[in-house]
Amino acid sequence: MRTLLRLAPALVLAAPALAQAPHYNPPAISPQAADPVLASLLADALGKHPDVQKADAAVRMDQERIPQAGVLPDPSLSLGLQNDGFKELQIGKMETSYYSIAFTQPFPWPGKRGLRKEVAAAGVDLSEATRSRVLLGLEADVRRGYAALLLIRGQKELLTQQSVFLEQAERLARTRYEVGQGSQGDLLRAQLELTRLKQAAWSLEAEERSTLAGLNRLRQHAPADPIATTAVLADLPEPGLLTPEQVEARSPELAGARASVRQTEKLLDLAKLDRRPDFAVTAGIMPRGSLDPMWQVGVSISLPIYGRHKQQRAIAEHEHHRLGQGAEVESVRTLLRQRTEERTIQIETLRRTRDLYREGLLVQSEANFKASLAQYETGRASFLSTLEALNGWVGDQGAYLQTLAQLQAQHIALREAALGPTTPISGGFLASASLASGAAAAPTASTSAKVPGQAQDSGPAMPKM
Repeated sequence: MRTLLRLAPALVLAAPALAQAPHYNPPAISPQAADPVLASLLADALGKHPDVQKADAAVRMDQERIPQAGVLPDPSLSLGLQNDGFKELQIGKMETSYYSIAFTQPFPWPGKRGLRKEVAAAGVDLSEATRSRVLLGLEADVRRGYAALLLIRGQKELLTQQSVFLEQAERLARTRYEVGQGSQGDLLRAQLELTRLKQAAWSLEAEERSTLAGLNRLRQHAPADPIATTAVLADLPEPGLLTPEQVEARSPELAGARASVRQTEKLLDLAKLDRRPDFAVTAGIMPRGSLDPMWQVGVSISLPIYGRHKQQRAIAEHEHHRLGQGAEVESVRTLLRQRTEERTIQIETLRRTRDLYREGLLVQSEANFKASLAQYETGRASFLSTLEALNGWVGDQGAYLQTLAQLQAQHIALREAALGPTTPISGGFLASASLASGAAAAPTASTSAKVPGQAQDSGPAMPKM
């Protein structure tokens, strides 16, 4: 009997402590940015967006499951009455008549509780990976929206310059026409281009309002709230390139897939332990009135006699799941490497293109246009050639802005560790249809500028558990 009384504490102490499983450390998300406006937008979005609050709640919810998983099963209390005969209570009169009060505490096989806690801890890693994806995606959306806003406002400034030059050309055409040195067609063409600029300005205004509404949604403001900017697109800092290893360390999808593998391995170990029996210790007392009370202590053991059709099947199930999750890790890793290589190539190409615009094309295009305008003033060039030079200058300026925007888009996607193709940053119409026909005309919103070489598949999503 002494052995039975000592069995309960011995079984409790036999359960191992929870092993420390490797946890996913999400990449640091900081609202710090060189531009104070961008820093404010990031702080508002990351601090107020409901998706972040939902992800935080999911992490805390899963954390609460860890201590629950390691607790012993609830004990049970049994109350009973045993009596000799049906005529009257015989408690205190007959030795076999008594009340009974029994307490039963189940004890899982040693090691099961620790494994259940490790399974719950892996679930926290999964929810942290999901939260990290929400934060990375939200930060990237804000940065893309801000770059798009600067692109549109840069296009509006370019449109203003274009309008100034066209007004100057229109005055020259009118003067030459009035003195009989020019044709009426030149004057009408200049007036037509000025009218078309109004359509382009309206398109840019609509694009700006739409972009503001998107940014305000991210920071939980009213759609029409203004966002004052002092920087231009060229002022945005260009981060350094990340290595494939650094991108993998930032990827929530890869971390989630690896956490899923760890969780499945713990479930497999737990399924193997389920082939071992569980115990239950019962202690009770039976008062007998005026007679001495009786007491009892007992141990019960579960019998896993259906292991062939239950426990063994569970082991096979988790084995297959582990193989599938291992393949998912490799699939995510290879796709992430592909995206990293694609974006690195595009960044290098866009950098060379940007430098070409800065060091040659923009200077040459402006000089060509100013020379053509001066020749038109002296009557040595036609209005059509001057307009063509203006088209080239506007097109080069617009294409330069688009190059800066796409360079930002590639850097944002690289730091986001996105598995899908890079989302281009585009603005509204830069100019009228006639101006877009220039040799170096910039892409417009209707053509949605895309960086060459991007794959169109979206890649696997966060692994489902």
